[in-house]
Amino acid sequence: MGAAHSIGQSVLNYSKSQRIGIILFFGIVMVLQGIYFFCDFQSSDKKDKAAVTWLANQNAIDSLKLQNKNFKATIYPFNPNFITDFKGYKLGMSVAEIDRLLAYRKQNKFVNSAAEFQAVTKVSDSLLKVISPYFKFPDWVTNKKEFTSTYVKTEFPKKEKLVILDINLATKEDLMKVYGIGDKISDRILEQRTKLGSFVSMEQMQDVWGLSPEVIEKLNTSFVVKSTPNLHKININTASVKELSQFPFFRYALAKEIVIYRTMHSDIKIEDLSKIKGFPVEKIKIIALYLEF
Repeated sequence: MGAAHSIGQSVLNYSKSQRIGIILFFGIVMVLQGIYFFCDFQSSDKKDKAAVTWLANQNAIDSLKLQNKNFKATIYPFNPNFITDFKGYKLGMSVAEIDRLLAYRKQNKFVNSAAEFQAVTKVSDSLLKVISPYFKFPDWVTNKKEFTSTYVKTEFPKKEKLVILDINLATKEDLMKVYGIGDKISDRILEQRTKLGSFVSMEQMQDVWGLSPEVIEKLNTSFVVKSTPNLHKININTASVKELSQFPFFRYALAKEIVIYRTMHSDIKIEDLSKIKGFPVEKIKIIALYLEF
């Protein structure tokens, strides 16, 4: 008790600055004790151990790299026209070089050789030397010279000049040259021409049974009426009913009507034809060429 009293008395005898220093000292001691109590110093030891292990493995990795120092990434053949940003980066191209190629392709243009690729992208000779062996262009580009040299100009036969014949002088063989006219139809055309002596119009092809509009159109491009050498005419004012009925355009009933009209009105003129009962008015112009008045 006396010792404690003497210590307390001695502390009181310290100056103010000395007392502050003693208080700070005890405060620092308490802070350090708190850090020691709350902090886990073992984790740093664990980290140091992990770092040591990683460094040991890194030495093994470095040794493997030295053993494989000649290893090179495999580059497969590719068409340089379709290099992407990532592909160009892997090949060692700069951003500017890749952009030049992409801008060129946006114009729908293609590079067709290593030299043209360098002219567009401005890549260095050293880089071109490394990547150009892997360029793969389409066959038509690589074999362009071969295709050009083997091309043979084809001589097409000159189109024969179309000869237009007189339908009234045409033979069976002439008619059968027209696509769509065979043996039987050609015989019908010649038979009709024989009955009339001659055709006076190509419109009469419509009266031949079996001729389609398409074939008639082809006939009209190959034949015309140039002459009527054997035209058979019939006198409508003197012919009997029998003679009139044998005319290809008239039937027996119409032949009777013609004779009746002729008897009642005297001679028939061309303008009277449309007045006769049953007369084919739509063919008056053609029929009139076979009649005598």
